[in-house]
Amino acid sequence: MSTSLEARLDAIESRFAIDTLIANYAEAFDTMNEELLATLWHPESRLLLGANGNSEGLEAILAQARVNMKRMPHMHHWMANALIKLDGDHGSGLVAADCIFYDVDQGPLQVSGQYRDVYERRDGRWAFLERTFTMHYAVPLQNWVPVMGTERFGRSA
Repeated sequence: MSTSLEARLDAIESRFAIDTLIANYAEAFDTMNEELLATLWHPESRLLLGANGNSEGLEAILAQARVNMKRMPHMHHWMANALIKLDGDHGSGLVAADCIFYDVDQGPLQVSGQYRDVYERRDGRWAFLERTFTMHYAVPLQNWVPVMGTERFGRSA
């Protein structure tokens, strides 16, 4: 094999770092953790969510996240089938997403789609440079009421 052991190890470590980045994105929104969310981006990054807001720059991303978190106080993201390509300190990816939201205006929704990502490593840290969401569908979950668990979604106390 012509690729050096060091380059192969770097690719493996980079892939783990990017997988963690993707998981932390879901965790940040699902737990409403703005501090965690702020660590996932470079200062000039872009988050393009279409109908849920397009933001350029870290402060705009965090401001839009606060709006979305207020509108959807319960979120559960599942990220899957990450197809990651690496080229040194640059990378790109396609990540499938399935989400359950409780929207204060629309009630429970299932949203499915795909993120098209651009990643960049700076000073040893991988972060999003751009994350673009394409929605495949959004489905109201009529009569969907959890019967137990930590999140009430409108169930009586």
